[in-house]
Amino acid sequence: MKNRPILGIESSCDDTAAAIVADGRTIVSSVVSNQEKIHCKYGGVVPELASRKHMESITLVVEAALEEAGITLAELGGVAATMGPGLVGSLLVGFSFAKAFAYARNLPFAGVDHLEGHISSLFLMDNPPEFPFVALLASGGHTIIFYVKSILEMEVMGQTRDDAAGEAFDKVAKLLGLEYPGGRRIDEFAEKGDPKKIKFPRTFLDKTGFEFSFSGVKTAVARFVEQQEKEQLNSMIPDIAAGFREAVVDVLCSKLLLAAKTKNCKQIAIAGGVAANKRLRERIEQDAAKNNLTAYIPPISLCGDNAAMIAALGFHHINASQLTSLDGDAYSRASFRNAAQLK
Repeated sequence: MKNRPILGIESSCDDTAAAIVADGRTIVSSVVSNQEKIHCKYGGVVPELASRKHMESITLVVEAALEEAGITLAELGGVAATMGPGLVGSLLVGFSFAKAFAYARNLPFAGVDHLEGHISSLFLMDNPPEFPFVALLASGGHTIIFYVKSILEMEVMGQTRDDAAGEAFDKVAKLLGLEYPGGRRIDEFAEKGDPKKIKFPRTFLDKTGFEFSFSGVKTAVARFVEQQEKEQLNSMIPDIAAGFREAVVDVLCSKLLLAAKTKNCKQIAIAGGVAANKRLRERIEQDAAKNNLTAYIPPISLCGDNAAMIAALGFHHINASQLTSLDGDAYSRASFRNAAQLK
């Protein structure tokens, strides 16, 4: 069983995903069913609609992943699924399906943490980091700095006290009247703007610590927008987007570099949906070069929610006999706080 490929299932938010990963490193197949068109008109994810769509898609997505991989059910070595955190209704669809699948095939089952999964996506790269290293996880729901000791042991150095970076991007996009998904739209408009024209505050909180806060910069954008004439606002959107993006990226990069210095690590990494942000990717590379560090940035396909990262992490849980009981339950919120150990 140990050397057989793992089926991974991810349904923590609005993407239904399944993947087959061999040896915890090699993506054999990866299929994602995106719900963007469903939620676009609401300006964000509607949990009830998301969970219903997961129920419609889950079987087809798993079948497609198996077909793309060209393997039979008998060749699988185990099943992994996202256990949390996320939208509980969405999580339960994939998690319950995976448990039933594992039970029916008498396969080992591992429920894994979604946040750990994003860090595990770094090991699906051709040239993954070596342990230990520090990693910034930035997504729609979380902004966290990890000290990664092994693929199954990660220390939380700090996290956001309020809005996550991705959440702030989405909220500012709404303020500017941009379509969902907001983070991507902000990135597109920011590329056309001047980040120095409109300067927004950088909220570092304690400059010697690793916690984040993005509610203040979001409020600063809201106040700036309120003060502008509607006729002029549209022409200012690129500069607003660029200034806001630069403010967020400055804080993210500063905290990550501080973490590397504190832990005496020569390797830094980013993961999660916000890791697809063009400016963040540029800055991480630039800052790494200036400080004699090596930066690890996953391809865009591995930044968002995907099942390959879940299968990769599941492989290591299963090999370590860290299995999940079939009466285990999904959880909606991260189970760690304030620099506690994730493991």
